Amino acid sequence: MIKLEPRGERSATMAYLSPVLAALLTMLTGLLLFTLLNVDPVEALITILYVPISDTHGIAELCVKTAPILLCAIGLSVVFKAKIWNIGAEGQLLMGGLFGSYIALQLIEAEGFWVLPIVLIAGILGGMFWSGIAAILKVRFHTNEILTTIMMNYIALNILLWAVHGPLKDPEGFNFPESALFGDSALLPVLIEGTRVHFGMALALFAVVAVWVLMSRSFYGFQIKVMGMDAGAARLSGFKEKRLTYFALLLSGGLAGLAGVGEVTGPIGQLIPQISPGYGYAAIIVAFLGRLHPLGILLASLLMALLYMGGEMAQISLGLPLALTGLFQGMLLFYLLACDVLISFRIRLKPRKVKTSTPLTPLASETRG
Repeated sequence: MIKLEPRGERSATMAYLSPVLAALLTMLTGLLLFTLLNVDPVEALITILYVPISDTHGIAELCVKTAPILLCAIGLSVVFKAKIWNIGAEGQLLMGGLFGSYIALQLIEAEGFWVLPIVLIAGILGGMFWSGIAAILKVRFHTNEILTTIMMNYIALNILLWAVHGPLKDPEGFNFPESALFGDSALLPVLIEGTRVHFGMALALFAVVAVWVLMSRSFYGFQIKVMGMDAGAARLSGFKEKRLTYFALLLSGGLAGLAGVGEVTGPIGQLIPQISPGYGYAAIIVAFLGRLHPLGILLASLLMALLYMGGEMAQISLGLPLALTGLFQGMLLFYLLACDVLISFRIRLKPRKVKTSTPLTPLASETRG
């Protein structure tokens, strides 16, 4: 009989082994799934996990896809440490792309080094504006941020669709729902010639270092962690809970907004409806898979970007549905949550007790007789 036995204290070893175990279980389930689909399971895994990065071009594309996921996830790590559940990174990313695109189109004929910083700042402010609404609703009206942020994702998407079908639509774009191409001054510079690796990856790595310094070397980061561990203790210590809530949500939204504007000024070069294939949602999985630690989030972001590329490769090479990417993401999250149980509990195998009949005593036998 399998039984979960509470540990005396949380296992630090299992806290780090849990994501590895979840990844292994996801791959094993993938092997079973491909077998049921009459696809060579080994070939399928190689196609998903190795072929996309088997050359320098693939590695460059991995960096391109990693940048927005990493920016969103590192921002979410801050709010999650404060026990503020921001599920709206996707909407904040979209609003960052929309705000940045609007400014880029207004400055489409402008030239100079100052254009790009203004566009990027506009994108950051767009993400902060969207997360700020959720912050006000939480602080002033005590609304549940899980509900507000996830619903605001759909509002942001519809605002984006309205913009590319309406005021920001390219009048010379043959009626396609997209904006005009941005001017060269509003585009992120390419870091490696001959690839699409742009300056957004450098910004993402800088954000990882900055958040690590904030959370591990600053008093503000210490207050955020204390608030997450025990809000009552934080209030008794004189920490400003409302101010910290605003700060955490605005920082998270700003980084997601930077991810959005980095996409439209980087590999895309214009505003289109498909800015993100779900980077903001994937970042939630990445944040927990990386144990809310900057280095872990960086590694988990690379894995998630690889799954996106692998899903596209499997669709092209093996004829598998593109929904395979979402399936693998879902399995990864499911197994991660399941394996996290082992942090606080250990598995014990106990032999099942066999019930035996109690022999009748002589007195009982005489009574029955």
